[in-house]
Amino acid sequence: MTNWKDFFTNTQIRLIDDYQLTINKTTMDEFAIDDALALSVSKQISPPVIRLWTHDKTIVLGIPDTRIPHKEEAVSFLQQHGFQTIVRNSGGLAVVLDKGVLNLSLLLPNGNKIGIHQGYEVMVSFIRDILYAETDAIEAYEIVGSYCPGDYDLSINGKKFAGISQRRVRNGVAVQIYIAVEGSGQERAKLIQEFYTQGLQGQQGKFDYPTVQPDTMRSLSELLNKPITVDEMKQKITDSLTNHSLEWTKSALTEEEQANYDKRKQQMEDRNKKALGNLV
Repeated sequence: MTNWKDFFTNTQIRLIDDYQLTINKTTMDEFAIDDALALSVSKQISPPVIRLWTHDKTIVLGIPDTRIPHKEEAVSFLQQHGFQTIVRNSGGLAVVLDKGVLNLSLLLPNGNKIGIHQGYEVMVSFIRDILYAETDAIEAYEIVGSYCPGDYDLSINGKKFAGISQRRVRNGVAVQIYIAVEGSGQERAKLIQEFYTQGLQGQQGKFDYPTVQPDTMRSLSELLNKPITVDEMKQKITDSLTNHSLEWTKSALTEEEQANYDKRKQQMEDRNKKALGNLV
């Protein structure tokens, strides 16, 4: 297994928390920010970045989700329940974001030397290290019945609490994970289960959409049988960096990153308008 620390040696680390950014953000902005940072890391005008963010009541869709037979009914169902919907620019399928879900991105240079599986393994190693004091039972394999299933689902005792995606921007790598820290994993899964029920209405569809089984999903707090907050998870991340004697500094976007963000935000808006039309 790849060790995450091998990618953060002999360099300063930028830690960017969404609370530090002055942009009035939507979830589309979050993916545009990661793209802008990946470009800086790619050109090595920025050291590796660890970025943290949360967004309330949002369903992030994958491109295949926008091709579901009854898209209008499915998206309208989510919106009627108070969730905004956006289409992301990285791989995967529908996931739930709310205030109890921490999103974390590792932005690394030298993408030509980092294989796809290696990129995922960096994140797995990082999360295991952060939570080493809480559990040594985190496993990485596909949890059948979860939403947005993948080979690197993170689970404890067969119950998924996190999923990883990956995006390449030139020579920069953005490895992105959502971690269900607080709340009910099953309730989130029921929402996505109903999204697919509304979207398929008994049809097969051109894509193999997951048959979501809510019992496969939990939050980290549920699995550890102790309350853990998003803020406490953030503290665990900074503590881990300090404990490993890594140099890190809190940071915001540079002027060049802001300009690249503006361009990538427009691309996200165009993508979403094309995929969702008037449902955006």
